[in-house]
Amino acid sequence: MGILIFLSSIFLSNLNAAEDLGEMWGTATEEAKYYPITNIPIPATVPMRPGGLEFLPDGRLAVGTRRGDIYFVKGVLESPPQPQFHLFASGQDEVFSLAWRDGAMLATTWGEVTRIADTDGDEIADRYDTLTSNWGYAEQHEFAFASKPDPEGNLWVALGLSGSYESNNLFRGWAVKVTPAGKMIPVCSGLRSPGGTGANAQGVMFTVESQGPWNGCCSLKHLKPGGFLGHPASYNWYPNAPNVKAPAQEPKTESRMAVEKRRVPELVPPAVLFPYIKMGRSISGFRLAQTGGKFGPFDGQLFLADYSLSILVRVTTEQVNGVWQGACYPFREGLATGLMNVEFTPKGQLIAGGFTTSRQWPVRGTEPFALQRLDWSGVMPFEVKEINIRPDGFVVSFTKPVDAATASKTENYTLGTYTYIYHGAYGSPEVDHTTPRIVSATPAVDGLSVRLVVDKIVENHVHDFDFGKLVSRDQEPLLHRKAYYTVNEIPR
Repeated sequence: MGILIFLSSIFLSNLNAAEDLGEMWGTATEEAKYYPITNIPIPATVPMRPGGLEFLPDGRLAVGTRRGDIYFVKGVLESPPQPQFHLFASGQDEVFSLAWRDGAMLATTWGEVTRIADTDGDEIADRYDTLTSNWGYAEQHEFAFASKPDPEGNLWVALGLSGSYESNNLFRGWAVKVTPAGKMIPVCSGLRSPGGTGANAQGVMFTVESQGPWNGCCSLKHLKPGGFLGHPASYNWYPNAPNVKAPAQEPKTESRMAVEKRRVPELVPPAVLFPYIKMGRSISGFRLAQTGGKFGPFDGQLFLADYSLSILVRVTTEQVNGVWQGACYPFREGLATGLMNVEFTPKGQLIAGGFTTSRQWPVRGTEPFALQRLDWSGVMPFEVKEINIRPDGFVVSFTKPVDAATASKTENYTLGTYTYIYHGAYGSPEVDHTTPRIVSATPAVDGLSVRLVVDKIVENHVHDFDFGKLVSRDQEPLLHRKAYYTVNEIPR
């Protein structure tokens, strides 16, 4: 108990120190000009702790809750919202993932995927069928987070370890695939405490990983079939997964990812690292923006929630030499509570939901629970839209034309790199810092991108960019000055 209290005091101290993210993030007031937040009122009679989110074909929002209920909510798309809550189902365990398929709800909980249907048309579930429960479950750290159905109708489920540290029950620390017929197929091992699971714009599946042992910070990980994703506690279930070949050896502790991925060829490095506090400390649910521009200039990007800091971040991904990597960017702070999940509406808005808890998980947002909606105001922010790697540097794209005179001066860019210790201890400081020199900066004719040539790109390092000295052609400062690109591979 004393250790838990000590750790909790450290976490709370770190959280208080991060309450003002100003220079890294801009401010919530500035962000509201472009993406205002609307509260969706929750009646006092509804015991709502939002987890899983899904939209039904008729436009209602389905909300799975921590206490195991599923509500259908009408009126969340209106301005202002006029929500009407209807209890559809209950009796499940913490419902953090929902998907609607073939006229029924698929709810993923700690121990199973359940198909829940209303067979008599009275808007109340009356049939509960276990689609699969072919993994172990015994205690409250053994979370399960599922994707939406892939093109073949499969759910991809990421399973958390036992007690966050060990794999005491079958396939804990693995990702599995659940077919429409209910067959469970092991996919890859090496997870610790995953959060949201879903696809990028290319349909490739990823999951969020939490900071902890063998994870220096939170990250986005590619669920590569047959891969090993970094945490060796789940090696013991390879005999139960004949379709997955076990690595010949485990990683060495007190090492670096760049070293161990060569020792252990099956090791899949995190696609995107989220520098601790700077870009979240408990990344959770995420969703791909496919709104046809209704949510602004970021279609094809992932929007991720963070539980502890009550913020939303953006991610772009690209494949280099067969390996996934990419960048993360600040998006929106000022959310009301600990965020568990996000979901895009049929109108291209973004719903965010979550809660606080007594499990010694400190949360920046002050409300015990909330459902909130973000709308794009139609005003274009001046933002770093995307960073892409090149053999000798990077291309930085913007949402508005950048001022050429400012953008062509190399002294207006700040770039540093660092990585994390790859070890069995909890988390890691930023280590092995370097300061690459920017050799040239060449704006495109249309001003929407700048080509940066650097003297050295560092493999398996976060490349920490500060663009705070840049302005648009209209002399407008960037809404968010920071961006972080994770280099796993350098293009050949």
